[in-house]
Amino acid sequence: MISCTEFIWCYSELFRFLEEKDGEAKVHEFWKGISDNFLGNLREYIEKDGLEGMHKYWTHTLTEEGGRHRLSIYEDMFVIDMQDCPSARLVHQSGRIDPYKKYCEHCQVLYPPLIEEYGYQVDFDIISCEKGRCRMTVVKPPEVEK
Repeated sequence: MISCTEFIWCYSELFRFLEEKDGEAKVHEFWKGISDNFLGNLREYIEKDGLEGMHKYWTHTLTEEGGRHRLSIYEDMFVIDMQDCPSARLVHQSGRIDPYKKYCEHCQVLYPPLIEEYGYQVDFDIISCEKGRCRMTVVKPPEVEK
């Protein structure tokens, strides 16, 4: 069985190919398509359990992917502090490929818009793509039930 990490270099190369062929908007369109068509499980977690569902989703996902991160959940907030993203590390530090410079932006397109559909407020900051550091903060406004 091939692990998902074996495809990370392919993703980076695909993103570069799409941008060179049809521009950055095509890359964002591709990421939006992934969000719309392949994140149904995240939607299910949010619909069922709100912030707790997000915590469950990323606990599973980030445990499987590895790296170093901290997940924090509060009554009205969920925070991911990614300190060493394994995907970004492979792309930027392996030396196998010339990294797609905007590689980390895919998470900004995949997750915040989807979460915001449920009424949450999301800040997503890429601290250092080369070092695999970012932070996503999700705040539940009082009018959101879960």
